[in-house]
Parts: sequence; C-alpha cells; structure tokens
Amino acid sequence: MAGKETDDGAGSADAPKKGKLKLIIIAAVALLAIGGGGGWFMFMRHPAKEVHAAAPVAKPAFIDVPEMMVNLSGQPGERVQYLKVKVVLEVKEAPVVALITPSMPRVTDIFQTYLRELRPADLNGSAGLFRLKEELTRRVNVAIAPNQVNAVLFKEVVIQ
Repeated sequence: MAGKETDDGAGSADAPKKGKLKLIIIAAVALLAIGGGGGWFMFMRHPAKEVHAAAPVAKPAFIDVPEMMVNLSGQPGERVQYLKVKVVLEVKEAPVVALITPSMPRVTDIFQTYLRELRPADLNGSAGLFRLKEELTRRVNVAIAPNQVNAVLFKEVVIQ
C-alpha cells in the first residue's frame, strides 16, 4: 500500500506539470498567431488607397550659379593653384526660384569670398568636396533667408 501511495503522489505531481506545460505551449502558439496576424496587417497588406490619397510631390527646381574661377590660398613661394566651379542650387519648388533670383549677386559674392580662402588641401578627396558642399549650402541659406536651398550641387570642379 505504501507503494501505491507514493505512486499516486508522484503521478499527481506530474499531472500539474504537464498541465502547465500544455498551457505554456498554447499561450506561445496564440502569441505567435496574434503577432503574425499583426505583422501581416502592418506590412503585407497593400495600402493602395493610402498612396493615391497622398498629395502630389512637388518636383525640385534648379538655379544655375555663374561659373566661378578663383585662385586658392597658398603659402608664399608656392605655385598658384586655381579652382574652377560650376554650381547649381536645388530648391523645393519652381515658385521659389523667382524669390531667390534677385539675390544671386549676393550668393555669387559669398561663394567667391569663401572659395578664395580655401587651400588645395581643403579640397582633397570626397570628404573635402562634401565639406565644401555643406558649407556653401549653409552660406547660401544665410544669404537668401527666409527662403531655403535644399542643396548645392556641383556640375564641375576643377583644381589646376
């Protein structure tokens, strides 16, 4: 009898463990199903109605800046080097072009003044051109405020 009591006691202890294991498995499957359904709803369904409801995107407009050729700053006795640059300003919309065009002499002056202070080492590599582009964008935005330029784009950069 004592053997039966221990067997019954051991059998009853395993039953709650199996019940808990089944409950955990069912909960995990339910969470996966809910997560999968939510993921499908968020990412896989086609939002065709939302795409057509969006406002049309305005195409950027471009303003040509006159070609500039400046001598670069150097140490006395060094060979003089020149920088030739063709630049285009990118703005959000075409109506902004009419607002910026009267300020173009100021923009050209700011560019000339800044470019003349550069050294040939300042323009080395793509990092040098990226820094130049960022600095020219910042300076043109200060000159034409409250209007804004999205980017300064290089058409041609020649160092001689």
